[in-house]
Amino acid sequence: MKAIDTLIGALRNASDDDEEVARIRGELIAICSGPQGADARGYVETAARGEILEVQWELEEVVEATTPKPPPAPEPEPEPEPEPEDPNRPLTSADLVKVYDQPGALILHRTKDGNRWFATQADPRTGQPQTFELQPQEIDQVKSQLAGSPYWLLGAAAGS
Repeated sequence: MKAIDTLIGALRNASDDDEEVARIRGELIAICSGPQGADARGYVETAARGEILEVQWELEEVVEATTPKPPPAPEPEPEPEPEPEDPNRPLTSADLVKVYDQPGALILHRTKDGNRWFATQADPRTGQPQTFELQPQEIDQVKSQLAGSPYWLLGAAAGS
């Protein structure tokens, strides 16, 4: 490390001579790239902290030039393309949007694409909610019957 101290002292004195600075930097790079490279690099980093700014910059360049580059990060695996939805799979509540909600009487849902509509009403015999799909002609009929109702939900217009 005595050789590094000598070169740093020479670097301090040669701050105006570009050729001399380049030669000293080259010698420091050779030492930091040698068999004791990691130790020499650590010593240069520590010594740089106590030097004037111009010398620090030169020493940082030496450290940067001799620090092994990390291996490139592996490329992330591409995300698998989502499988197309099966049009025949059973619908879930996530597939439906509530468009009308009259408490205790009627709830209307439609699919997100708006092609299919479902009604939920209490079964008169059991009182349990019962959901059934509306036929296309029934959709228009229900929309016209409920057109002025205050139970249409915001963002789910009756004409959707």
